[in-house]
Amino acid sequence: TIGFACPVVLQAQETESAKSTGNPFQKDQVDKDIEKAVKFIISKQKKDGSIYDRGNHTTMTSLALMAMAAVGHQPVNPNDEGEAMQRALDYVLQEERQSETGYFGARDGSRMYGHGITTLCLTEMLGMGVTRTQEARLRKVTTKAVMLILSSQRARKSSPKHLGGWRYTPTARDSDLSVTVWQLMALRSAKNAGLKVPKEAIDMAVRYLKRSYYSPRNARGEPTNLRSGCGYLPGQPPRYSTAAAGLLSLQVCGEYDTAEVRGSTNWLVNQRVNSKEQWFYYGTYYYAQGMQKREKHIADRSRQLTEDVLLKLQRADGSWQGTDGMEAGAGRIYCTAMATLSLSVKHHFLPIYQH
Repeated sequence: TIGFACPVVLQAQETESAKSTGNPFQKDQVDKDIEKAVKFIISKQKKDGSIYDRGNHTTMTSLALMAMAAVGHQPVNPNDEGEAMQRALDYVLQEERQSETGYFGARDGSRMYGHGITTLCLTEMLGMGVTRTQEARLRKVTTKAVMLILSSQRARKSSPKHLGGWRYTPTARDSDLSVTVWQLMALRSAKNAGLKVPKEAIDMAVRYLKRSYYSPRNARGEPTNLRSGCGYLPGQPPRYSTAAAGLLSLQVCGEYDTAEVRGSTNWLVNQRVNSKEQWFYYGTYYYAQGMQKREKHIADRSRQLTEDVLLKLQRADGSWQGTDGMEAGAGRIYCTAMATLSLSVKHHFLPIYQH
């Protein structure tokens, strides 16, 4: 069976293309550059189906899968992209990729970061075109992965401020924003896919995000527009990447009009999308997706800013390279996947971003 995008999505995609080219069936420059990025990702696929260049094999393959799915490709499509996704998905679903406890972060050294990313990828695949065999395997694997996330959230914490969050290992006694948002996104995606996720688990995580929110207050005790957003740890001021991550995660959980979301949006509106920012690709992924859920004028402006910056950074082979030491070390598969996910907001193919 060949998977097809729903008419509403196709209509939206054609409308966006028409705005840029005047022809609803003609690809604009962003579409063409996304195609180059996908070709680069596929060119790095190994014989066993994995896609990586700097380690963290399971996690990088999962990010590559999500990037391709986000721009409309599906594992069941009868083309090069579909075949590559089929092989990549089979690789991630191998038994040895996941421990007996359901943990994806041990085998490839990606810890809870990788576990959240891989779980998110696989729960999203449940909403895309997969074979019946893969769907049965996906249900089994994602159920175990979600249970690991839930049990890790309940690990005893060293301080009440860490309650509801996650950190580097399943038994960590503290929490941070960057690890937490991947677990929260995975849980929300799992819930959307019909897996059992207690409401309290998501509520606890949202409360942790709100404790991580930092903002100067005015005389009435209301957040101001001055550097408002989630910090890496509770009590720390935000960075571009953490504010954007908090914004998207809160909205995915249904928090669209809270003080934290409004304050984060107002601060990010006044920030430049700057490639010199630390963890630029990570932050821009959350920025692009999070701001797309705001008012139309904000969504349109943020999308244009994202496209302007990213397209200038794309290499001739279709890839992106890290602009700071940390992301440069993460490799081009990571940066290219994150850039592609950032540019995918015009399509809305991934189920989690449709809510």
